[in-house]
Amino acid sequence: MEKEVKLLKGNEALAHAAIRAGADGYFGYPITPQSEVLECLTEEAPWETTGMVVLQAESEVSSINMVYGGAACGKKVMTTTSSPGFSLMMEGVSYLAGAELPCVLANVMRGGPGLGTIQPSQADYFQAVKGGGHGDYRLITLAPNSVQEMADFVGMGFDLAFKYRNPVLILSDGVIGQMMEKVHLPEQKPRMTDEEIREKYPWATVGHKPEERSIITSLELSSPVMEQNNLRFQEKYDTIEKNEVLFEESQTEDAEYIIVAFGSGSRICQKVVELCREQGLKVGMIRPITLWPFPSKRIAELANQAKGFISVELNAGQMVEDVRLAVNGKAPVYHYGRMGGMLFSPDEVMAAMKDFFKF
Repeated sequence: MEKEVKLLKGNEALAHAAIRAGADGYFGYPITPQSEVLECLTEEAPWETTGMVVLQAESEVSSINMVYGGAACGKKVMTTTSSPGFSLMMEGVSYLAGAELPCVLANVMRGGPGLGTIQPSQADYFQAVKGGGHGDYRLITLAPNSVQEMADFVGMGFDLAFKYRNPVLILSDGVIGQMMEKVHLPEQKPRMTDEEIREKYPWATVGHKPEERSIITSLELSSPVMEQNNLRFQEKYDTIEKNEVLFEESQTEDAEYIIVAFGSGSRICQKVVELCREQGLKVGMIRPITLWPFPSKRIAELANQAKGFISVELNAGQMVEDVRLAVNGKAPVYHYGRMGGMLFSPDEVMAAMKDFFKF
């Protein structure tokens, strides 16, 4: 069967993909530049077709706790927000990780800190991959660089979330959320019945006999038990790091200088690679698709051939720390970025590279 093709904004792609992934519920609160997700879901009215619940909560705090409740019942649930809203959700995100509940979250980043601006940014990298909430937890973090990937990563996110009983974050920004591109939408998946959830996810609180009670909590008052819980979490994170790393490479085969960029910034840097190649400069690019787990192993391999790396980000330099850890001193690693909602141009990136690498 041919996939359905639509011209959509990135935010609209998130909404359509959620319906087609067989999501049971969406709980969100409007905030620019991601408000189209809730608007699109309201227009599509999936409660009349698939039975999916769509609810505007009174705040981001309410949204994330509604996600907690739905996820505890084994339901496919999702929320989306933008940077200040994601900060408000941090307590709930930590609880979701501690209770090992699957869900899909999306942060369409904007400039900050504070309320900042409504323009695009990548300044929430640390918050996403280092843990913005309390405790030793990890979020599987997917970084789309197209409207198509905004759609694709919803279904992938739910699959990973339930595979590992862990929240999955789609880390996008205002460029990807607002741009319009042609999107191949996936086929509609049916929502699972409660009976199917009981059979597939016995941990879920969907109604059991008294002797089969399922208890979902992130609270554990016994320190030895809490330590064992944390050790189990860390084993799970190790498994994810081994099995779920995703990245994309461009002209790295003979590259002497390598750009590392993700999300919308990687689209600008692809043009930089083309311009450099036209000038005879051996420049390639690696785009981390999973920001956590990070493609450290592949970057370490590239460090054996490269004369230098540049991490190009819409922030003051956050991913560059992970690049430096991966390169481990084998080559110089520089950062170039712009902040506060400002985009860099290909010419600006090239000028920075010529300054760093003395082309």
